[in-house]
Amino acid sequence: MYRLCLIALVSACMLACGCETVKKIVGSGDAASQNRDAPSDAVAVYNDGIPRVKPGVIITVQVGALTQKPSVMQVQVDQRGEITLQYLLEEPVYCDGLTLEALKQKLVKAYQRYIKQPVVTVAFVPVDGNNGVSPYGTVTVLGEVAMPGPVNMPATMDLTVTKVLKLAGGLRPFADKGKIRVTSCDKDGNKKCTIINLQEIGKNGDISKDISLRAGDVVWVPESWY
Repeated sequence: MYRLCLIALVSACMLACGCETVKKIVGSGDAASQNRDAPSDAVAVYNDGIPRVKPGVIITVQVGALTQKPSVMQVQVDQRGEITLQYLLEEPVYCDGLTLEALKQKLVKAYQRYIKQPVVTVAFVPVDGNNGVSPYGTVTVLGEVAMPGPVNMPATMDLTVTKVLKLAGGLRPFADKGKIRVTSCDKDGNKKCTIINLQEIGKNGDISKDISLRAGDVVWVPESWY
């Protein structure tokens, strides 16, 4: 009874102070709960701009010793955020949300059970167009394009409006080339809208209008009415 009263008192104080805590309680049958290294929060939000491992991403792992030729493995992160590697078949390695450096350190520790002074290197496999999932995020292209949807951001981070339209299959016949809308958000969540005129870029050669895009941007191509 005392414990219930204490919990009620704490909850009331949180509401009075305007505090709100949202957490996911993972059941015993959840795959993440069975992994002692899995995070307990429902959603992890990272705003540091560092690409992280996530489901669908393909990574290359090289494992060896100081006097041994490394073994090269290419694996894809499954939907549970795990990878299965040679010599670590007893259990998969949970890596969802980790940076490459954090994953490297985790694998070094795991391989120490089998290899003396293991040397581990990890890297993202370059994404070819829209094949695979980019760890660097995506730009959403909608409207009058051949293949609307997300477009992978390359590792070079040099995706521009003209490039993203090409990766989206190009414009449809009735696309309005003069009123392409690019919507982006800053770190504070404030939206900014920019109108792009492809004729200014192509016909007039004004490449300054071919702005660089960031992960999370939305490009909308409207239909021309004449």
